[in-house]
Amino acid sequence: MKRLLLLPLILLSFGCSAQTAFDVVQTDAGKISGTTSEDKSVHIFKGIPFAAPPVGELRWKAPQPVAHWIDVKQCTEFAKSPMQGKPNEFGVYTREFLIKDEPLSEDCLYLNVWTGAKAPTEKRPVMVWIYGGGFVSGGTNVPIYDGEALAKKGGILVSIPYRVGVLGFLAHPELTKESPNHASGNYGLMDLLAALKWIKTNIAAFGGDPNNVTIAGQSAGSMAVNSLVASPLGKGLFQKAIAESGASFITGPFGGSTLKRAEENGVKTAQILGAASLAELRKLPAEALLKQFGGGPIIDGYVLPESIAAIFAAGKENQVPVLTGWNADDAFIGKMKDAATYQADAKKRYGARAAEFLKLYPGATDAEAERSQINISRDQTFGVQNYTWAKVQSAKGKAKVYLYRFTRRLPATEDFKKYGAFHTGEVAYVFNNLKFLNRPFEPVDNELANTISSYWVNFAKTGNPNGTGLLAWPAYNNTTSQVMYLGEKPAAKTLADKAALEFMVKDAMK
Repeated sequence: MKRLLLLPLILLSFGCSAQTAFDVVQTDAGKISGTTSEDKSVHIFKGIPFAAPPVGELRWKAPQPVAHWIDVKQCTEFAKSPMQGKPNEFGVYTREFLIKDEPLSEDCLYLNVWTGAKAPTEKRPVMVWIYGGGFVSGGTNVPIYDGEALAKKGGILVSIPYRVGVLGFLAHPELTKESPNHASGNYGLMDLLAALKWIKTNIAAFGGDPNNVTIAGQSAGSMAVNSLVASPLGKGLFQKAIAESGASFITGPFGGSTLKRAEENGVKTAQILGAASLAELRKLPAEALLKQFGGGPIIDGYVLPESIAAIFAAGKENQVPVLTGWNADDAFIGKMKDAATYQADAKKRYGARAAEFLKLYPGATDAEAERSQINISRDQTFGVQNYTWAKVQSAKGKAKVYLYRFTRRLPATEDFKKYGAFHTGEVAYVFNNLKFLNRPFEPVDNELANTISSYWVNFAKTGNPNGTGLLAWPAYNNTTSQVMYLGEKPAAKTLADKAALEFMVKDAMK
């Protein structure tokens, strides 16, 4: 009889021991539950709402507080990605690099968390991922953005969404007038700030340290990181930054417009769409809006009070350690010029400086001219931006900066070999997620992925990428110009093409 009476207690104790601190997590808006990795070591929460759906009257407004809920919300699936064009494979970008081909929605402000913590008291470093996509596309459900591997290395990975395209970056005089901040256009950036505030409030419940947050992003996501570091609204929301192939020190096609110019473009957009008022714009179907140019971050006087270059020059940025760099083949080019055409165009473009230019970007043969054209595209689009960040931070910043160059030419079939160490190619290595790519990877690739992901997690922990078993990575300074080359044989070396980058910086600043 005693044994029978004890049986329910024994079964109850087994049931309790099977539960963990993260089966149900209390957030500021309500309780949520998620799933676990196959080996049960990582808890995963997908589709956590952090702001009200930006639809109807909330279209083109700063994110508003999320409505509270009573029951436990099941957060086991990714939410829909932001409204954008249909994600189609192109060039080297196969399905693993793209959002899921599924219905899109303006109701898209949901983030995801991967945590390997065993208790809320652990205070693990938090890594926040911001996707790229030229500010017109992207989402959190891209296969190579899976956070399980980084969580197993001791970080907590949070991937956060933001509105893209015209829905994320439209400025208009009526929008500026109705705003309490007298600004419009940076709704995508405000989404990211709202997500960071959610993390500040809630991440401790997942075993994370709200005072040890690293924002990280690639391409447009890297430019967003640059904007957040520059923005006064980012103060206290993060302590470190990782920027992969993208920044906005030199004005380019992905942002940096003044509010006045952006408002003028917004008026033109409304006219093209046949909308006579803001109310009519808000009633238009999202599909009609997608046909218009999206833009990017705006110098709106609120999120970005001045240009990023001016903010950094004045030392007004958030002073945080930075890890930044770009890829050996970070290039987007069309038809290649032959050597004769290349040299003739260089002499016409640079005049008295043509000899200097052709020494830095030679083109004596067709093959040499082709390589130089790739390097020029890379340096003008990404190299000058991230190099300038390292240069400015080294000279004037109060925190260290670490610079890298990703050089590994990803193993590929003949069709893809020409892309080399292409734009976005490093991301699967950063996440230690080569398993999601259908490539003929070699042992050196797995070693490199383990090394790079360890550098990134170490940086998130301490602001320094170095750690046991890793090759020493010196902080960048403008005297020695030491850069970590991340390829088949990682090595810290002097930045080989510093003179070429300086040429491009001076040319762009004219």
